[in-house]
This record gives sequence, structure tokens and C-alpha cells, in this order.
Amino acid sequence: MEVIIREGTKNDLAAAFALIQELAEYEKAPHEVTNTLEMMREDGFGTNPIFKYFVAEAPEGIIGIAVYFTAYSTWKGKTIYLEDLVVTENYRRFGIGKKLFDAVARKAEELGTKRFAWQVLEWNEPAIKFYRKAQANLDAEWINCRMTDTELKAYNERQAVA
Repeated sequence: MEVIIREGTKNDLAAAFALIQELAEYEKAPHEVTNTLEMMREDGFGTNPIFKYFVAEAPEGIIGIAVYFTAYSTWKGKTIYLEDLVVTENYRRFGIGKKLFDAVARKAEELGTKRFAWQVLEWNEPAIKFYRKAQANLDAEWINCRMTDTELKAYNERQAVA
């Protein structure tokens, strides 16, 4: 199977967004996707880009993506965070995900990062098996914390009256 891994462009965003929606379906959370193609255009290719991505391209088109961004650890320094790695269902189990993961890992080393980080859902056994095979540290000690935009707004409103 001929697959090329390359940096994603603005022209690839529609295909990338379709894969993000496919991932949301796979994770049984399509209602959680509030991002839009227009937001991705601005956030990835606007005046202040905050993410980059690799694509896996087959003769049929874009069949996988790996979205990442630079973060900062006060303890370690520059970090690459892998937000999502997605391969469309018909192309899974052909090593395409590994090729995308490898591209981000090489980019992390090229940029001189001190950490390469990502998350995996506890029920996603194929991904967990892959990351264990890569000898990644699956750290159960840390609890993920986040607020949605609605929760953040409510928090800030509570703080304003406190």
C-alpha cells in the first residue's frame, strides 16, 4: 500500500476535519465536536498558528492525520503534545498510525523538545497496546483536568461576584 506521510496544508483541512469527526464517532462523542473547519483554518494557518499536523496520503486521498502543538513544561521545557492521531477505519492495522506517530516523534526531536506527550482513553486497547509497544510511559498517576468554554465562563462569572 502506497502511503505518503507529509506535513498537512490548508488545502488538507477539509479531509482532516472529516477524520476528526470520524474519531469522535469512534469515541462515541460526536456531540462533543464544537470545532469548525473555519476555526481550524484560522487556528492552523491564520496570523497566530497554534497547531500543525501530518497527513497520511494514499492514492484515494487523506486517510490519516496526526495533529500536534508545542507546549511548555516548567519542569522539562519545550514539549510536543500529540492531540489526535486518526486513521480512517478501512486503513487501520496497516502501520499507517505508526508512520504518523513516528513523524511527530521525529519532529519533536528535530525541535529539541524535552517531552513528547499525549493521552489515550482507558478503553482504547488497540492504542494502549501500540503505545506500550513503543515503550511509552502510560502514567496513571495524573488526573486530567479541563473546563469547556461554558464551564470556563461560569467559573469566571462566579469569580467576578466573589
